[in-house]
Amino acid sequence: MTANPSLAPEPLDVVVVGEALIDIVQSPDGQTEYPGGSPANVAYGLGRLDVKAGLLTAIGRDERGDAITEHLQSAGVVLLPGSKSLGKTATATAQIAADGSAEYTFDIDWALAPITLPYAPKILHTGSIATFLEPGAHVVRSLLEQAQGGCMVTYDPNIRTDLLGSHHEALSLFEELVPLTDVVKLSEDDARWLYPGKALEDTAGHLLALGTGLAVVTQGPNGSLMATRQMQLNVPAIPSDVADTIGAGDSYMSALIMGLLLRGSDGLAPTVLERIGTTASMAASITVGRPGANPPTHRELLAGMAR
Repeated sequence: MTANPSLAPEPLDVVVVGEALIDIVQSPDGQTEYPGGSPANVAYGLGRLDVKAGLLTAIGRDERGDAITEHLQSAGVVLLPGSKSLGKTATATAQIAADGSAEYTFDIDWALAPITLPYAPKILHTGSIATFLEPGAHVVRSLLEQAQGGCMVTYDPNIRTDLLGSHHEALSLFEELVPLTDVVKLSEDDARWLYPGKALEDTAGHLLALGTGLAVVTQGPNGSLMATRQMQLNVPAIPSDVADTIGAGDSYMSALIMGLLLRGSDGLAPTVLERIGTTASMAASITVGRPGANPPTHRELLAGMAR
């Protein structure tokens, strides 16, 4: 990656690459629109946590694109040049069930022009639709290849089965990216879809064997599994009254990235991973307690950890 001072008035700690869209949430109370998309949610969550973050995405020059831009800027997130490139902004219609879970229907095109990142961040994050849906997916892979040796790469596939081809095709794409990463985060649903019948601990071990350095599997109310080649650690969940689960995994990912930035010189020691995992679990707990992808501020997260 090459730095371009004209595009980077001050360095970014994290660059997120991936889709931004509008979540159209349909519930018994009516219909509401929220800015969303897993990578955009992660970038927004990082901004709320006072991390200097930028997003490279593809949105339209329309009202929904403007809403996403304003949403990101409200958290201090930099929308990177070239991101307003589509004819219209993508949408995901979410039907909320009685237990707060969401089923999605997508209207999305994903395309990125070939690019060299203008920033050399400490962490490059990507995930979700952006890593599977062409023509943009091959550009994302190129950016991960550019990042090798230059920064930490984190990846959350956030599987959306409605937008994928066959299981074999999706698994192949996923496993081609894992060796380009330092950290992979799966939800339990992701893990069981990608590797049906395999124990979560074995799935984590498989990701490590493919080449990532830290495998994380979140399990909702059952906490999260954090695994390196040296150890596996189970971190309890933090209970919450659930409004809905929109953005919970993304909020967890944002706090996980923040923890990796702040870990200091202790690497991935068990005490470090436990602290990072507990902080990420608190972020997810706060998020599910209120509607939409509404992650905590740094102050809210610190207050939650102090309780």
